[in-house]
Amino acid sequence: MIKSVIFDMDGVVVNTEPLSHRANSRFYKSLGIQVSDEVYATFIGNSDINIIQKIKNIYGVETPEDVLLQQCLEYYCNEFDADKTLELMPGVKDLIVDLYNNGVVVLLASSSSKVKIERVFNRFGLNPYFSYKISGQDFEFSKPHPAIFLEAVSKSGFTADECVIIEDSTNGVKAAKAAGVFCIGYKSEEETTQDTSLADIVITDFSQLSYDKIKNLK
Repeated sequence: MIKSVIFDMDGVVVNTEPLSHRANSRFYKSLGIQVSDEVYATFIGNSDINIIQKIKNIYGVETPEDVLLQQCLEYYCNEFDADKTLELMPGVKDLIVDLYNNGVVVLLASSSSKVKIERVFNRFGLNPYFSYKISGQDFEFSKPHPAIFLEAVSKSGFTADECVIIEDSTNGVKAAKAAGVFCIGYKSEEETTQDTSLADIVITDFSQLSYDKIKNLK
């Protein structure tokens, strides 16, 4: 029986991808580099620091990592605070509340930095429902490495067989499977370069999920 559900954040709980793309485009422009759509797609699901490391390696940027990370986060926070249209994914809060009310341990395992996670959780009132919020900034390796999900399973207090992960990115799904956890791939109706085909099941709307539908997944 499923006793814990682990959510990714960006693209699953909230659609921050357009916002992030705008912020990152401005950040890259400030560095004098052009990141192609193909390269950008490989960043999805990576932690901010790992993306910074890739940018330095690919484009030869000489600015120290910690300075670049701070600059990147400033661009993001400015975009986030200015964007009054940002909403949770349709139906996701209803699912979170349903799981919580039925005693499921709900966790977040996001590649995003803590400052990004806190902004989302504070704006949308999500803190009461989540037992843990795990940030990719605390791990050396990003998804598709399973480290963040292995930590989430450990924090849940249950076995991998008693957990489910909800992911929307190629790297996230690969990380979930590498951690040995049943993965629900979320594929919204918006056009995306992300491949969820390796997930155990794929949904297109959170109305397709509920506690009753999740509790016996294997």
